[in-house]
Amino acid sequence: MRLIFGLILTMLASTGIAAPRDAVFASIDGGNIALADFAGRPVLVVNTASQCGFTYQYDGLQVLYEKYRDRGLVILAVPSDDFNQELGSAAEVKAFCEINFGLTLPMTDVTHVRGSRAHGFYKDVKAQTGFTPRWNFNKVLIGPDGSVVETWGSNAKPDSGAIPRAIEALLN
Repeated sequence: MRLIFGLILTMLASTGIAAPRDAVFASIDGGNIALADFAGRPVLVVNTASQCGFTYQYDGLQVLYEKYRDRGLVILAVPSDDFNQELGSAAEVKAFCEINFGLTLPMTDVTHVRGSRAHGFYKDVKAQTGFTPRWNFNKVLIGPDGSVVETWGSNAKPDSGAIPRAIEALLN
């Protein structure tokens, strides 16, 4: 039995499942955002939506980004319409976030975060941790080494509590 289990693990390991750090997203500004470009730095990846009850968290994300970006933190907003609460186009999302929240943090194009059409990053996180976004504004903290450090649901406010503590531990 152990031999069979070992063979199965070996086969799974050799399938070439990319680590989350290998993910490349389409940027809302055009071009791509490669998480590998942020190697050695913590990255907080947040699936977002413009018409959600948690949209106010953009303010907290921007505060967190401004507080820690000079120390290496990257916050990546991943707009998604998987819960039917995103605007009609990436251009509308970008304008909404700039006008209403003054966002300067990097953003991806509108991206699927769950199900069979989920972006590879989210499939990798699910394969490694079992975590999949249950709603908008779920958070995934990637450590400087590319590993998933922690995940949080929508209720975790980005600028208070466990999230800043986890980020501080990675920056020290």
